Amino acid sequence: MEQIFELSKEYIEEIKQVIADKDEAKAKELLNELHAADLAEIYDELNIEEAKFLYLLLDTEKAADVLAELEDNDRERFLKALPPEVIARQFIDEMDSDDAADVIGEMSEEKQEEVLSHIDDAEHAGDIVDLLNYDEDSAGGLMAKEYIAVQEDWNIEKCIQEIKKQSEDVDDIYFVYVVNKDNILKGIVSLKDLLLHDSKEIITNIINTEIIYVKTDTAAEEVANIMDKYDLVAIPVVDSINRLLGRITIDDVVDVIREEAEKDYQLISGITSDVESSDHVFHLTRARLPWLLIGLFGGILGAQVISHYEGDLRIYPEMAFFIPLIAAMGGNVGIQSSSIIVQGLANNSLGLESTGKKLFKELSVGFMNGIICAALIMGFNLIFSDSMALSVTVSIALFIVILFASVFGTIIPLTLNKFKIDPALATGPFITTVNDIMGLLLYLTIGRFIFGMVNVF
Repeated sequence: MEQIFELSKEYIEEIKQVIADKDEAKAKELLNELHAADLAEIYDELNIEEAKFLYLLLDTEKAADVLAELEDNDRERFLKALPPEVIARQFIDEMDSDDAADVIGEMSEEKQEEVLSHIDDAEHAGDIVDLLNYDEDSAGGLMAKEYIAVQEDWNIEKCIQEIKKQSEDVDDIYFVYVVNKDNILKGIVSLKDLLLHDSKEIITNIINTEIIYVKTDTAAEEVANIMDKYDLVAIPVVDSINRLLGRITIDDVVDVIREEAEKDYQLISGITSDVESSDHVFHLTRARLPWLLIGLFGGILGAQVISHYEGDLRIYPEMAFFIPLIAAMGGNVGIQSSSIIVQGLANNSLGLESTGKKLFKELSVGFMNGIICAALIMGFNLIFSDSMALSVTVSIALFIVILFASVFGTIIPLTLNKFKIDPALATGPFITTVNDIMGLLLYLTIGRFIFGMVNVF
């Protein structure tokens, strides 16, 4: 059984020393023990010259696997240091068409043409060019052109012979796709069914015609949802007339899910574009600044609200003590509500519930939470404060702010989703900023009314 590799500082130091000594035999010994994903993790810790030394010691198949495993920034950095003919023959020739298209798609158009011109297998180069024409966030951009297909009028014996030939170009065989002479997808068959039936049986008699497939323009996120819903390890991709063009495997979908999760997490955190910790300072600043500016503008509006009630706060200064509490509770409740809705929209778990039902549910949750929190703060103020007006003001304001934040946190992501805008934008800084302002406004308005009523009586 192969042991899980754990990268350590000592291991990196050993690798660096081997490279410094130009000890190719020792380097090969260390590299041969490792999976491609482990090697990609190591290369992240090396400079470009050290990485090149190790790369050129790998056999072409493993080198291609490592290149596919590298993070985008590391791969881009590495490929810039290699000539096009080395990229083509050392890596691209050995990669699946979808991985090769991903790698080449990150290059400039000029370098793409140079690399493609050095690929010896014209069919492989053609497949890559075809894939480059699809949107990278679509099924066409995700699919690989390598798959196993047999004709519907063949018998099982002939199908097995053809599978043996085609399997040279396919790493994993999940299903055998059955097509007609025009390559129209007719069904699928498992290897188990092929083995269990008589070799003279015509394949069309044993195929499963209830096929779950996607079109080339299906969004990548939708592909991931479909494969998750039906527990698929692979799904065929067809064109508008159902001709089989490729397949998408579970490893490609896992990458989509991870990337979507990272993007949503960054949006929730107030980062407007995809960034990595290794990105340039200017790129990181540009990604973070817009929401910070919105937060700054929201803070100014909040200050304006407080200044409008400056006279009330001068007369009743004890109200100022609870401003941070009201603002924080509104922001927290809003983020909770919006996060639940965003999560439901992302994984399609909201079902067919109407918007009204969702609002009512969140309003009910907000009502319960508001009652409990308002009661707790009322009890606190009754014990530690001698002002009944303050106790009532804070409790009523907190209850109303929690209700408002629950509803607002539900409506905004649903509205954005309706207009095809990523609902993750609704969470984080946006919800917090709006709820801060509305919380202050509600609290100080209620305070003015209640303290005014106390003075009247």
